Amino acid sequence: MKILVCISKTPDTTAKIAFTDHNTKFNEQGVQFIINPSDEWYALVRALELKEKLGGTVTLISVGAADYDALIRKALALGADDAVRVNAENSDSYYVASQIANFAKDGGYDLIMTGKETIDYNGAGVGGMIAGMLDLPFISLATKLETEGNGEAEFHREIEGGEEICSVKLPVVVSAMKGMAEQRIPNVRGIMTARTKPLKVLEPVEAEKLTEIISFELPVAKTGIKMIEPDNVEELVRLLHEEAKVI
Repeated sequence: MKILVCISKTPDTTAKIAFTDHNTKFNEQGVQFIINPSDEWYALVRALELKEKLGGTVTLISVGAADYDALIRKALALGADDAVRVNAENSDSYYVASQIANFAKDGGYDLIMTGKETIDYNGAGVGGMIAGMLDLPFISLATKLETEGNGEAEFHREIEGGEEICSVKLPVVVSAMKGMAEQRIPNVRGIMTARTKPLKVLEPVEAEKLTEIISFELPVAKTGIKMIEPDNVEELVRLLHEEAKVI
C-alpha cells in the first residue's frame, strides 16, 4: 500500500499569541512549533499501522519554508519512509492543496491522508480541495479506517446521534480525527534513522491564492470572577441580566 500523509507546522497549544505588521502577521518570535496534532496523532500514525499490517510505503508531504525540516524529521522518526517539502509559504488553503495535488497526481497513492484541521486556522479545507483537484472521493472526519489491501477501504464517521460506516474504492483522500489512532513517541532508533531518510525539497508550481489575510484580532480578555453568596439570588439574577446578558 502506498500512502501519502500531509503534515503542517502549527504553534504549540501553550504558545502566547501575538501579531505584528499592523496585526497582519503572526509573530513567531519565541514560539515553539509542533507538527499539527491531528496530522501526526491520527493521520500519520494510522498510515504507519497500515504499513505495518499490509506493507508498502508512507511518504510525508508539507508545504512550507526550511524551518519545517526539523518537524518533518520528527515525523520521519515515527516511521515514515521519506518526505517531500514544497518550498513555499502556506498562507492559503487552495494554494497548499494545489501544491500537494500536483505532487500526488502521478504518484499512484492508494491513500492521501490529512488531519481533520490545523489547530491554528481550523480551516479543514485542504483535504477536500485535494480530492476535488485529483477527482478522488473524499471521506471527512473519519474516526476509523480499515482495509485489507484489496482495493477497498471502510471508514467510520461520527454523525448526529450515531455513527456512519462508508465503503469506498481506493484511491481516496481522507481527513482523520480522534479515534483513528493513538499517539506514538519516536524511539531512539527511529530518531537516528530519520537523519538519513530522504527529504526532497521541491519548488512550487504556479497556483492561484484565493484568500489573503486582512488582519488578526485577539479575543476580548476575560474579566475577573465575581463571587456571589449562595443566598443572594437577586444579585446573581441581576448580574446575569445586566452584565453577562444571558437572561
